[in-house]
Amino acid sequence: MDFSLFYFADDSGPAGDAGRYELLLEGARFADRNGFRAVWTPERHFHAFGGLYPNPAVVGAALATVTENIAIRAGSVVAPLHHPVRIAEEWSVVDNLSGGRVGISFASGWHPVDFALGRASYGERKRVLLDSVRQVRGLWRGESHEVTDGNGLPATVRVFPPPVQRELPVWVTSAGDAGTFRAAAEARAGVLTHLLHQDVDDLAAKIAEYRAVARAAHGGWDGHVVLMLHTFVGESRDEVRETVRGPLTEYLKSSVHLITRSFGETDPDFDPDDLDEEDVEFIISQSFDTYFGERGLFGTVAEAARTVERLRAVGVDEIACLIDFGVDTKTVLSGLRYVNALREACA
Repeated sequence: MDFSLFYFADDSGPAGDAGRYELLLEGARFADRNGFRAVWTPERHFHAFGGLYPNPAVVGAALATVTENIAIRAGSVVAPLHHPVRIAEEWSVVDNLSGGRVGISFASGWHPVDFALGRASYGERKRVLLDSVRQVRGLWRGESHEVTDGNGLPATVRVFPPPVQRELPVWVTSAGDAGTFRAAAEARAGVLTHLLHQDVDDLAAKIAEYRAVARAAHGGWDGHVVLMLHTFVGESRDEVRETVRGPLTEYLKSSVHLITRSFGETDPDFDPDDLDEEDVEFIISQSFDTYFGERGLFGTVAEAARTVERLRAVGVDEIACLIDFGVDTKTVLSGLRYVNALREACA
């Protein structure tokens, strides 16, 4: 089992806070020194939830200058918001700065407002996602791309600088849709997923189908599955629960529209804005218990190791530990030694 760090901070801190990226940079340095596989950063727009990360390529460039070994990955680039040439250009720069360590998980996007930046409509996002994967891969290999110039005439372009890696490591981000797992397998891409809208048993079935499609489509290729989990490991389960309860509860509140999205999928008349404070508190309380007990990586090293082994058994290849959900930076950085002990125990 590979272990990585994943970031998706709620940026509700005061304006002018000079320490916003301390956990990102210091955590990456720790992971780089201690044999972690990758650092993942997302793309997020127009909201404090995830708001530290509007451009993972910019963040990736910073990470490239403070690390030497660890892979630098986008988790994720929202493909319909960008021209594929621009994606390839930006990430080729990061590949050069890092000496060939980048990878990209492509996402279709989940928030309609984000598409104010886009080149495609919200309704077209899944089709555009797969087209972008194909186009960026071709550009990465040095292929030319047909465009229309400022005079309305056809032109052919290539990406500069050329990347260090001949092939771009690619994943597709899925919130749990089985069709996205299948599409990723057919595209010879890994999958980056989470447990927000699925449990481990659901995930096991999707991974099994993903593997079957990947092997059939690509001559026995097995694919690669990365699972993001909120993570905090410590000396005792009670101590860990006490440490994370307040921060994780507030973090979940900041993403209440995301948490309640599943209700809207089953009831089209459901509107999270209609929830009163008591309803919100109940949903968040239930969500905390679920995350802590079933859908996160919490507790002691031994307890977390049992979760890791269960995930290994269902086919997860890599756990991306989301560490920036509100616990103070000093405590998180201190606690990384337990996550590293878990990594060593589960190698």
